Amino acid sequence: MPKRLIHALVAAYVTTAIVYSSYSLFMTAALKIKGGVKLRTLKNPLIPSNLLEESLYWPVASADEYDHQSSHVAMNESLFLSKAFSQSLQPCKIIPFYYKGSATFQDNDITITTLVTFNRFRVLYLPPFTSNPARLRSVLDTLHDLYTSTPGMSNFVDVHLVLSPFARQLNTWRNAARLFARTEFVMMLDVDFTICTDFRSYIRAGLDGEVGRSLRDAHAALVVPAFEYLDQQEGIDPDTFPTDKKGILELVNAKKVDMFHKSWAPGHNCSDYPRFYAAAPGEVYRIKQYQSAYEPYVIFKKEGPPWCDERFVGYGGNKAACLYEMYLSGMSFLVLADHFLVHQSHVYEETARRLERKSNRKIYQDFKEEICLR
Repeated sequence: MPKRLIHALVAAYVTTAIVYSSYSLFMTAALKIKGGVKLRTLKNPLIPSNLLEESLYWPVASADEYDHQSSHVAMNESLFLSKAFSQSLQPCKIIPFYYKGSATFQDNDITITTLVTFNRFRVLYLPPFTSNPARLRSVLDTLHDLYTSTPGMSNFVDVHLVLSPFARQLNTWRNAARLFARTEFVMMLDVDFTICTDFRSYIRAGLDGEVGRSLRDAHAALVVPAFEYLDQQEGIDPDTFPTDKKGILELVNAKKVDMFHKSWAPGHNCSDYPRFYAAAPGEVYRIKQYQSAYEPYVIFKKEGPPWCDERFVGYGGNKAACLYEMYLSGMSFLVLADHFLVHQSHVYEETARRLERKSNRKIYQDFKEEICLR
């Protein structure tokens, strides 16, 4: 049996930008064994077994039409999810709300959806998952203690697990995180970015305006430009990152930060960074030239826009495919010129990235041809 990996899909319901910024690393570690229940003996000890199987119910027009037995039609949760994610590489078991935050949220709020694999747990100075049950339980217990002792997590974070032998089914994970978000709007964000400005308050205050209506009607995605430090050592501690437009411009002019992944210009240059630098306070501008490799970090309506194509596994093309299909569906991309993100520096898995990008390059070409013909 192939080794299974445990992945966490983290849905963070943010009350302020500061809350998420302060807990961005901790949110990646929100796994636990519910209530301290013992793991039962399994063929594969990496698969949690202490979860009750849920049933989903659909109301029917009249109980009389169904032999007077019930006013609802029931379906096993596993069956429903197996169909919902049937385009993903299998086996792939999704466990929704493995950990659910205690807070309640208004519908017009924003959920930040992000992903984390077991190897990223090293940012918490914790050991990675192993196939040794005792070691695994030790790690999960540690994470359980972390979650329950951190109010920002236990209040505002939902965690969904994906159990799969495939290390990076990124679009499957994105779809799952979006599907189970508890707010009207979602942000697709990588876990290694820090939110530096309070775009949440700005967006919610303007939902009745032109930009807000475009967002609510699923006609637009809002782009938050991304930056990174040129000296990787300066980009490690998010507490030192700028928190306003003046601060990021000072670092740009001092040549300390620049557009994220500037060496791969197609990824972010459609955001028109020169215009971002010169924009007046409060300005929102439309992307004029879109290219298929564009992969900004965006906020959009949960219901309505296309879902991510799940054939992509590994680095390369996955997020660009999500956004390209949104663009072809007619959505506009609008840049929030007062707001930005900063990347937290880390070492990349260059060998894996190179091999997976080569494979995904061919898949993406096929995808673009198919999507244009739909």
